[in-house]
Amino acid sequence: MFSAPQAKVTIILANLGTPDEPTVAAVRRFLKQFLSDQRVIEIPKPIWQLILRLFILPFRPKRVAHAYQMVWRDDSPMREIMLAQVQAVREHLVHAYPQFELNVVPAMSYGHPGIQGLLDELSTHTQDQIILLPLFPQYSATSTAPLYDALAKWIPRQRNLPGLTIIRDYYQHPLYIQALAQSVRDHWAQYGQAEKLLMSFHGIPQPYADKGDPYADRCRITAQRVADALGLSEDRWAISFQSRFGKQEWVKPYTDVLLEEWGQQGVKSVQIMSPAFSADCLETLEELAIQNAETFKAAGGMDYQYIAALNSRADHLILLNQLLQANLDALTQTFAH
Repeated sequence: MFSAPQAKVTIILANLGTPDEPTVAAVRRFLKQFLSDQRVIEIPKPIWQLILRLFILPFRPKRVAHAYQMVWRDDSPMREIMLAQVQAVREHLVHAYPQFELNVVPAMSYGHPGIQGLLDELSTHTQDQIILLPLFPQYSATSTAPLYDALAKWIPRQRNLPGLTIIRDYYQHPLYIQALAQSVRDHWAQYGQAEKLLMSFHGIPQPYADKGDPYADRCRITAQRVADALGLSEDRWAISFQSRFGKQEWVKPYTDVLLEEWGQQGVKSVQIMSPAFSADCLETLEELAIQNAETFKAAGGMDYQYIAALNSRADHLILLNQLLQANLDALTQTFAH
């Protein structure tokens, strides 16, 4: 009797990316790739490339490399944390689904390990199913969509295409909200509760939102769900957006401006978190934890604490496994034999 082989399933956990090293040259390579993506910068390409090459790449990498050096350990924080997440998810799912020849691998939109290189590598081995989980809880054309683009470039070159599943986002998944709220409670248990909890998300230009990017609205829903889970009244928390770039208007309120206003208004203690990040990175560890602390204290604030991203917390890993298990359970029926 003919027996079908185990179905080959590859799960890709994907994040934005990071330089290979905290050096000016490595940061320049990374920024060139990242800022050349028209999903990220929607200025007409010839004009933007002129600006990028003449006014940004000659100067910005030095400052960014210095910032990376402040937070770099054996590897970049994002890649180090992501590899730990991948290992933990792989160990759980391989044990839970022995019926599949299953692997869990990391990928980045920019830098290494790159999503395009990974897809090309997968082409050398027949895959029955690929499940892509972008580690961006709130979908945005500036973060999640480049992963769709990578698949769109890869698909026309394939003859024996696998099944493809993309988990678009999970901005209000109960386990995600529960993990965020518990991370705050854990912080409170150790350090006490500040006057204000600020949920700061990476920003996007306002015109992107006006054209239909749902990201900012998803961030607002996430923040409200977390505040509700914590039982916070409206005067005890706020949402804001960080990391604006260039001169155009971005979604508001701006994190640094709000912190300055709070300091001037007499707010003395703030705890800040960034729910959009599944792993701590330069933006959280340097901009949020260090730069914005200086902004708040210069305006009159006294106590400023950064609450870490979910990283490899057990409740975060449970969430990621649950998102994937829902798809693997469906595949179990498809490939039953």
